[in-house]
Amino acid sequence: MHAYMIELISLMAIFSFAIISPGADLAMVMRQALVHGRRQAIITSFGIGAALMFHVSYTILGLGLIISQSVYLFNIVKWLGVAYLVYIGIKALRAGRTEITVSPEAQGEAAKAQSALKAFTLGFAANALNPKAVFFFLSIFSTIVHAHTPMAIKFGYGTVMASCLILWFVGVSTFMTTPRMRAAFSRASKWIDRTSGVVFIALGIKLATEKAA
Repeated sequence: MHAYMIELISLMAIFSFAIISPGADLAMVMRQALVHGRRQAIITSFGIGAALMFHVSYTILGLGLIISQSVYLFNIVKWLGVAYLVYIGIKALRAGRTEITVSPEAQGEAAKAQSALKAFTLGFAANALNPKAVFFFLSIFSTIVHAHTPMAIKFGYGTVMASCLILWFVGVSTFMTTPRMRAAFSRASKWIDRTSGVVFIALGIKLATEKAA
């Protein structure tokens, strides 16, 4: 199998757990769907996807700059990435069941007119201003993607990831805003966290035992 395809599959295997884990983005999309309707929630989903590309872009460009200056510095960043993956893995294993709820105030609001620009901006800002995303993308790109993978290929990875994220939240906007679906997802959240925790820790250990570049 082509090396780039292996990298993409590895990235998506990790990223898929990050996508479905309960968090601020999920809460934002569900609130948008309940208060402003499915269309606005879908637009917000595209805003979140655009923010992901923002994170991916500065991560790729920043790592490229580090690599151009020193392979030693890159390996330091890589080891920090390994440490962060193990950290979030342990945190996920210790997490309990997550209740996916929307506040009574939000549920009681009448559907208000909201511009497409505002809906998009809400999604973009919610993700772009999340400091955890900085460490997450730095970790997975520095540990999974080879230092010499062409820049265009790396941006291609980012595009695939952003597209999958948008599709997930479009699905949330469409199917997961009913009380029954929220309850089902809440019940599954504990096992989602445990599985993702094992995956993150396993990846960190695997990378820690590999020889430095």
